[in-house]
Amino acid sequence: MSIRLYIGNLPQTFEEQELDALLKSVGEGIRFKAVLDRETGSCRGFGFANLDDPKLADAVIEQLNGKDFGGSALRVERSERRESNTGGNRRRNDSGGIGGNGQPQVARKAVNKVVHSDAPGEAAPDPRWAGELSKLKDLLADQKTAV
Repeated sequence: MSIRLYIGNLPQTFEEQELDALLKSVGEGIRFKAVLDRETGSCRGFGFANLDDPKLADAVIEQLNGKDFGGSALRVERSERRESNTGGNRRRNDSGGIGGNGQPQVARKAVNKVVHSDAPGEAAPDPRWAGELSKLKDLLADQKTAV
């Protein structure tokens, strides 16, 4: 069974070869993959290492956690695997509202909010503009009496 390690606090610009060399100094058979930003293609500051030997995983954590790499102290720990549903929907599955952790899910209240409406004939003005509207009404009233 493959063991997955989280390696975080990586500098934004680092050479993957340098990190591979650092990992190889601990042991052989460690495969590292950096997580990249979709838009820029640069490293997001973390990645995952896969290895097969549990003793080697403990050695990597012990030797590299907190070690300075490119001006940053590395954070190395075991990664917990995410539970995945085959249906693709993580909130609700076929078990009648039971979540992935076995706990019943609470149904959310349906809320129909109107953020902005262009509906004609609304009786009340928008409360965000009430102060400005009253100033305009006063200005109009002054103009009518002066003429």
